[in-house]
Amino acid sequence: MALNWRVLAAFALPALPLTGMYFPVYVFLGPFYAQEVGLSLAFIGTAFLAIRLVDAVSDPLMGVVSDKLRTPFGRRRIWLVAGLPLVMASVWFLFVPVEGTGEELFFLLLLGLTLGWTVMLTPYFAWGAELSGDYAERGRIAVWRDSVGLVGTIVAAILYGLGESAAEGMRNAALLVVLLLPLAVGLCVWRVPEPQDRTKAGAGFGSLWQILREDRRFARLLAAYFLNGAANALPAALFLFYVDARLEAPDWGPVLLIVYFGSGVLAAPLWIALVKRFDKARIWSLAMIWAAFVFAFASVLGPGDIGWFVVICVLSGAALGADLSLPSALQADLVDIDTARSGEQRTGLFFALWSLVTKAALAIAGGVALIVLERGLGFDAAGDNAPDVTFALALLYGLAPVILKLMAVALMWSFPLSRDEAAHTRSLIEGNRV
Repeated sequence: MALNWRVLAAFALPALPLTGMYFPVYVFLGPFYAQEVGLSLAFIGTAFLAIRLVDAVSDPLMGVVSDKLRTPFGRRRIWLVAGLPLVMASVWFLFVPVEGTGEELFFLLLLGLTLGWTVMLTPYFAWGAELSGDYAERGRIAVWRDSVGLVGTIVAAILYGLGESAAEGMRNAALLVVLLLPLAVGLCVWRVPEPQDRTKAGAGFGSLWQILREDRRFARLLAAYFLNGAANALPAALFLFYVDARLEAPDWGPVLLIVYFGSGVLAAPLWIALVKRFDKARIWSLAMIWAAFVFAFASVLGPGDIGWFVVICVLSGAALGADLSLPSALQADLVDIDTARSGEQRTGLFFALWSLVTKAALAIAGGVALIVLERGLGFDAAGDNAPDVTFALALLYGLAPVILKLMAVALMWSFPLSRDEAAHTRSLIEGNRV
């Protein structure tokens, strides 16, 4: 049964401030701390990579706790409230650094923020996967959540652009989080029901690794999502440097982000309509092919080509809704297979692995991009750069993501999970035949 749009809106609302801070961390934070605070790009990239080692432990642990711990308030929504204080404090002091902030404090604040994200986002994504067992409805829920998240990115870009300096822009983005996130979480936990726990038997880590080995679709989807996430993270980390140094249009950064993510929001109804008729994996593959084809042209742009880059932002941004929403909806369908086999609904643990892959893609691609930019290409974030350096930046920005996306398409084009199989698996779960 389709969820009421008011329930969907209440569920999606926390994604607005959560994404409103998520994207600035990976787009604005590197240039801000390199140019305004004085940290090296290589250190910032290394810090992002180091944080992923913590995630390798914290994300699966949070998934297990979210699945196992049953409280009077349920298994999922309680964690959105629990993670609030850590996220709000970390994002404020990370975006609005106090005088004398150096490498150690930067790393600690980034660590605090990523732990807060783990506490909030792992149960939140599991909650969304459990709100419905219907194949198409899961796609609708994911598109709603991620489209509202894109609105958060747009709002953050607008607020950043309204600042008269980078420091004021970061402060504006921080205010969005600390003022809106508590209200959004409060409305969500009040209006959205806790999903039914379909667990019928206990299952440990052993059976999880067994299904990952026996049903290669889990690993295949995670690998494709990692490659595609890296393809999105790499240009995100280089975006402001590309616009400033290659296109020589430093004032256009926030506008271009608004155009790109706005196109993603406007195209959301298209993906909701398509997922009602076609397989999610094929739709996602076509969206990646389209985005790769369009984005490749960014590698040949140069100074003054801002108009052409606006066209690229519009056309590639339209694919973003499918890029963000359909993989997680596919993951929800795969989790049902584990529930039917193991007897335990371990959505939190599976989405913890999903979250770990997501953040690893962002950190590895973004972190490596910053290290290569400074150490490999000799790029100076605070000074002038020779044309050959900015040309190399354009190639890294425009071509590397295309290669990664096409590798993801190769994994997903003939992905063996049909609508009929998903429906049959769900009938086994709801019929208690596990």
